[in-house]
Amino acid sequence: MAIRKASRTRLIGALTAATVALALGACGGGGSDEASDGTVTLEFAQWWAPELPAGSFDKIINEFQTANPTIKVKLLSGPYASTKQQLVTGAASKTLPDVVGLDGAWVNDFAKQGAITDLSKLMTDASYDQSQLASQIQLEGKTYMIPVVNFVYPLFVNQDLLTKAGVSKVPSTRTEFLDAAKKISASGGNVKGWALPLDTAVPNGIQNDVMSWLWASGGTMLADGKPALTTPQVKSVVDYVKSLNDAGVIADGSLTMKEQDKVEKFTTGQVGMVFDSLAHINLVKKNAPDLKFTIAPVPAEDGYTGKRGIPYASWGIGVANSSEHKAEAFKLVQFLMDQKTNGELATLANGFPGNKNAKPDFSNSDPLFEEAFKIYQEGTPANEFVGLPKSEDLMRSFDENLQLVLTGKSSVDDALSKSQDSWSSVIG
Repeated sequence: MAIRKASRTRLIGALTAATVALALGACGGGGSDEASDGTVTLEFAQWWAPELPAGSFDKIINEFQTANPTIKVKLLSGPYASTKQQLVTGAASKTLPDVVGLDGAWVNDFAKQGAITDLSKLMTDASYDQSQLASQIQLEGKTYMIPVVNFVYPLFVNQDLLTKAGVSKVPSTRTEFLDAAKKISASGGNVKGWALPLDTAVPNGIQNDVMSWLWASGGTMLADGKPALTTPQVKSVVDYVKSLNDAGVIADGSLTMKEQDKVEKFTTGQVGMVFDSLAHINLVKKNAPDLKFTIAPVPAEDGYTGKRGIPYASWGIGVANSSEHKAEAFKLVQFLMDQKTNGELATLANGFPGNKNAKPDFSNSDPLFEEAFKIYQEGTPANEFVGLPKSEDLMRSFDENLQLVLTGKSSVDDALSKSQDSWSSVIG
């Protein structure tokens, strides 16, 4: 999925990727094995281990095996792209490993193919307390993915530019944001208030930078799982983005801007505010050690007093429908979602736990991570694209219509109507 982020990325050589591809391609019927002594071996495919400190995920898995001596885990670890490719192939042929790392963008297709199992039943069978989970990814009332670690997208604010513009506090509402963006844009130089990446080749700006305005105020783009893009809530978001564009506060080149361009403009002081992954805090500080910036919740509609939705991406987990040992596979899921283990894993990943009771250890982290965790706890993780079919295509069609609005070639109502029709042909 486009918004998937991790705090560190390690390059995996072609040999490693090829090994993972062979391992994944060789497994069938769930990939599990049962020895004569009753010991069960589960295969677990994911991209997490390469993105964590070397050996740290193996240590966590070893702890699980020590606590469950009749269950062995064979890790199939590789880069995100190769893992995705192999799991997509495995889902189509019903030969997924027993336990799989999931991106929310895959869930709908995998579930409809019958490749991943209903976790709701496994949770019930195991008498599992679901109230400890921060979120579940469901289709038709059944859970198919549990987010293990979440990576959120708060508002990043350049404090020096804010001060120079005469703005005394970080914007908390849409009105305050527009006012701050105008003042930053008028403060001199080639500086703008906000960056909006809308490149249709990678249309995740719709998710991270547009719909985030909607979710921040408790809004939704769906009704009973179907598109609801012509509602007053969604219209107010597009009207608002148009007002920012009309005010000249959006950085130039937004129609072809990618997420990495947005990050670079913020890092180099060309833009005062962006919505960005928490994972980029260390990157920004490394590339601009003198930049003074802070983070805050996404601004909400004026007068809104409910919980703020905050965009996120996840390392999700699921169980193969073809696995012969679903109960044992769910024991591994339970272990990874345990309060202690989940907090440890979130700390290693510089993300936030999927267990509501878990807390990362911030003693060796940047103070902004702890501030972000407060935002996360006080808000609600929000990403309605998770679980939708062809989610990137949905973003792209909305993006194309939004671009017509921003270039004066379409009205907001017409753009939303066309987007509604386009989405309905996919989701309906």
